Amino acid sequence: MLDRRSLIAGLASGLAVAPLAGCATLPTGGARQLKLATFNIWHNMGDWAARQSLLIEAVRAADADVIALQEVLEDANVGLPNQARTLADALGGYQMRFVSTDAEGAPRRYGNAILTRLPILADGSRKLEPLEDYRTALRLRVDVAGTPVDVVNTHLAWQEDAQTVRARQIADLMGWLPNDGTPLVVMGDFNAVQADAGLNTLTGERFFSALPRDAVPTTLNPAKGHPNRVIDHVFVEAAHFAPGSWSLLGNTPVNGEYPSDHFGVAATVTLR
Repeated sequence: MLDRRSLIAGLASGLAVAPLAGCATLPTGGARQLKLATFNIWHNMGDWAARQSLLIEAVRAADADVIALQEVLEDANVGLPNQARTLADALGGYQMRFVSTDAEGAPRRYGNAILTRLPILADGSRKLEPLEDYRTALRLRVDVAGTPVDVVNTHLAWQEDAQTVRARQIADLMGWLPNDGTPLVVMGDFNAVQADAGLNTLTGERFFSALPRDAVPTTLNPAKGHPNRVIDHVFVEAAHFAPGSWSLLGNTPVNGEYPSDHFGVAATVTLR
């Protein structure tokens, strides 16, 4: 087995090496579990002041090692700090990475983020083709009890007729990822159900969905006027992981309010 120094030296190009934190430890019994969550947080729409505390509590309850967030906003014009940073600070113990197609230093930036409490070995981001759709992918390589794992967060085209665009975005994403055998998780808001032809690369034999098909009627919140559709997914490489438990996040109102117009998805998988 490569030591960590050799591993980091051999990382594929395009990943920026980050400082290492302490190694994760094996749970009781030696199983190497990875707790994942994905949540479209609906930027600052609706009553953000009320939703923020509900979102924090929903994500805290998931107790996830890696959290993918979509529709994250920071806007100096309205005094809104980066929402992912606010969430990470409230949870405690999480590092945060954020990507946006908006320029660094712009007063308003909108994009995706990943929070993790695991050691970060490397990180990277990409603007996905076609560039005019303003979509991104964010990748962290994290240390799961001594094994590097790549976790990707993305948010794909939303138009009902965008199967071809989504397929192009996924092809660009997959072509960007290092091809070095590192176990891979791809999660986020795909704006498509699993049967969508644009997701064929992720719904074939290589990956399985940590939220089984037809397990729930929707991850879009009907209370916010959405149709029932499961479009938030956690796709995990079958060769490297075994499926485990899953749950929805934020799908029960508190005083009539929800954390978001989506429900989050939490899943636990085990490294083989």
